[in-house]
Amino acid sequence: MRLPGGEGLALAALFLLVSAFVGLPLLLLFEVGLRGPDGPSLAPLAEALESRSMRRALFNSLESAALSALFATIAGAALALLVGLTDIRAKGPLAFLILLPLMIPPHVTAIAWLQALGPASPLLLSLGLAPPPGSPNPMHSAAGLIALLSAQHAPLAFLTVRAALRALPREMAEAARLAGAGFGRVLFRIVLPLVAPALLAGFALSFTAALGNFGVNAIIGIPARYDTLPVLIWRRLASFGPDMLGSVAVIALLISLVALGALAFQLLAQRRLGAVLSGPPQPPLAQPLGRWRAPAEAATWLLVGATLILPLSALLATALSPTYGAPLNAETVTLRHFAEVLFRQEATARAFMNSTLIASAAALLIAALAIGLGHFMSRGGRGARRLAGLAAGQAEIAYAVPGLVVSVAFIIAFIRPLPLLGFSLYNTLWIILFAYLAAFLAIGLKPVLAAFAAVDPSLDDAARVSGAGFGRRLLRISAPLVLPAAASGALLVFLTAYNEVTVSALLWSSGAETIGATIFNLEDGGATSLAAAMAAVTVGATALLMLALDRLGRGAPPGVVPWR
Repeated sequence: MRLPGGEGLALAALFLLVSAFVGLPLLLLFEVGLRGPDGPSLAPLAEALESRSMRRALFNSLESAALSALFATIAGAALALLVGLTDIRAKGPLAFLILLPLMIPPHVTAIAWLQALGPASPLLLSLGLAPPPGSPNPMHSAAGLIALLSAQHAPLAFLTVRAALRALPREMAEAARLAGAGFGRVLFRIVLPLVAPALLAGFALSFTAALGNFGVNAIIGIPARYDTLPVLIWRRLASFGPDMLGSVAVIALLISLVALGALAFQLLAQRRLGAVLSGPPQPPLAQPLGRWRAPAEAATWLLVGATLILPLSALLATALSPTYGAPLNAETVTLRHFAEVLFRQEATARAFMNSTLIASAAALLIAALAIGLGHFMSRGGRGARRLAGLAAGQAEIAYAVPGLVVSVAFIIAFIRPLPLLGFSLYNTLWIILFAYLAAFLAIGLKPVLAAFAAVDPSLDDAARVSGAGFGRRLLRISAPLVLPAAASGALLVFLTAYNEVTVSALLWSSGAETIGATIFNLEDGGATSLAAAMAAVTVGATALLMLALDRLGRGAPPGVVPWR
């Protein structure tokens, strides 16, 4: 027997759930950040900006985010043009390796580069290339931080530009070729003007990601005395002062306003530049490079190797050496650091278990929410589409603001005991799980919406006419058809949540450790070899999961798996 109004009840439940764990915390953050003595006011922001440390952190954040976004866009776009427009070989593996740094946690990347270039680097010591003892690490500087943020976020620009190239109309380029235009003229007169909105989108994504990046800003910036807004939040939260929450809320509000301002500027500029390219993927242009193909391939693989293989090799060398600063050779190699983090230390073993548990739960819950919201957004009536779209809009806003802002919003929303239930989510794994739902729902929703757009709506209409209720239509028709996309989206969510540190850095507690927070704490506490071992395990697990996603993505709609 079917309950009357079951479809409406399901939609209301979805909307309330998303609003409770996505929209409400962000709303409370804005309310606390703009709360004056007599009500809503901009005075807290004005007072915060009078602080010298706040102004310096704001300037450093804007400087590092803008410069790194510029360099990331140039590098990512150049790689995308090379992969998307020319006849270089092994494009699939190359795209996979280009995007791999995006899935490696920023703090792991920072630790790897520190261990690759410092005077105590086991790798450089083994090769006889280490700088003299006592030499400053070149990464401990503003330039090192900006360079690392650029390398970390170049894959974002690569993704956006490559997607635009896949939708590029071939006819215009082919017509220019027939008219005698060379590759340079086609590139600068046709391709680049058409992908200009994508270049702008790549810059905005890189800027926002760098603005809220905690791992690189903390591990590189703190020793370099280059404080940014995320580090300032971490410092203020650790102070436990009487006005700690209000102060942290103001900084988080400032970060979110800058991020949303960058997004608004991007949308406005894209309207002036022209429409963003969209449509079914086109065959690649594959411009012949002739005698330049071999040098181009060599330079590309050398760049990928320098930005990926060098730091990861240094990370592994540190994990295998008996102590940080000792050269690695056949006599000194040891696995005891891996045994320590995997089997002996309770905190590290618990962190692996906790991250696996909550990342899996977040991935499954987001897949279920995405299927439900996708069904109403594509198959519902006008009112249902609007309500589901409003829920999806909340998820997009939560994804647009930095993860550190989401974690501050959850502290404000759930530090007190829940009404009627009498217990607090703070200092538990539950608050991290729900923060993951808010921060990463948009990741799982986008591939599901793309899959629903490719499904014929007459299937659902026919089942409705035949008397099938909402539950049966959802479980027997909609869900099976979009399951490959939902599974791919869930795996992307798991990859993102499994080893992140930006969201959990402020939410973890004793007994509720995560992999990202534990690696950061080990490095911050001077246990460099243990941090390297734990980071190496995380990188290996990430690569295996990406390979699994690549295999699963063969049955998903085009574009679900970024490198395919």
